[in-house]
Amino acid sequence: LCNKMWRFMANYDLLLTPTLAVPPFPVHMQGPEVIEGRMGRNADWLCFTFPANMTGQPAATIPAGFTKDGLPVGLQIIGRHLDDRTVLKASGAFERARPWAHQWPALLETLGL
Repeated sequence: LCNKMWRFMANYDLLLTPTLAVPPFPVHMQGPEVIEGRMGRNADWLCFTFPANMTGQPAATIPAGFTKDGLPVGLQIIGRHLDDRTVLKASGAFERARPWAHQWPALLETLGL
């Protein structure tokens, strides 16, 4: 997997993916059993994050928006091996283009947090 990722990333500076394959789910849940109408394995919802974790690619997750229910959705930025600098620069550029620090999920505002 490490070699495949290295060869793939040789053609790209960054790989952008959703952070998770599903919107946020209840706190006490291990993960959703059904994704897009199909039964899934217990870690299918992590399909975008584990390749970066397993191969040692630098990666950052940043807020990219909110679901219709007001829950956060993440964007994952993955860089070439040991290229943390480019990942951090891209994360900063995205935040400047789409500032998010002032936005909070509606659920937190409802709770007075």
